[in-house]
Amino acid sequence: MMQSLLSYTIGTFLALLPIANPVGAIPVFYSLTAGDSTGYRLQQARMTAINVLWVLALFAIAGKVILSFFGISLAVLKVAGGLLVGHTAWEMVTARPRLTPPENEEAVDKEDISFTPMAVPMLSGPGAIGVVIGLAAKATDVFDYIGCLVGIALLSAVVYLSLVVGEPLIKALGKTGVGALNRVLGFLILAIAVQFIADGVLQLVRGSGPIE
Repeated sequence: MMQSLLSYTIGTFLALLPIANPVGAIPVFYSLTAGDSTGYRLQQARMTAINVLWVLALFAIAGKVILSFFGISLAVLKVAGGLLVGHTAWEMVTARPRLTPPENEEAVDKEDISFTPMAVPMLSGPGAIGVVIGLAAKATDVFDYIGCLVGIALLSAVVYLSLVVGEPLIKALGKTGVGALNRVLGFLILAIAVQFIADGVLQLVRGSGPIE
């Protein structure tokens, strides 16, 4: 039981960490809160982590129900999730901004950025949601589900710590260092995406059916 719990906790955390990429979100967070007080920035960092937690936890809990309701097989979800994750990875490798210009302009004028754009779509976007649903769909007992939720909680804690202490890190790395780190993470995420797609295609070829 404990082994299953620990395995799912570590697996969920490691699967989500590169896709959520808290370090990559730091420059956007500090640019959007540049004119705000330290207290406000800490409050927004805390709320961002909480929003990431409940959004991903919601899809982890309701994952099988969502797949069953729409009649989607886990194999199809893996292919679709792999394409979404691959798109995110390609944007990181090619150094494209994580927010579109219209999204960035709207976020600058928002009083609360913790849900949008920070939690959704930056940190717990479609790619992360797809991964969580896939992990939850493979869960076989309550300890797997608990492990998945604990892994999500660990990710939320890392998000909070990254946003709180991230400014010195960004200054130390500089734009070149942050860009290089994002490209390395992007390459790793691209490899994860290819694995998702390959697994999904293999399951489809073997005749995987809808989740029951």
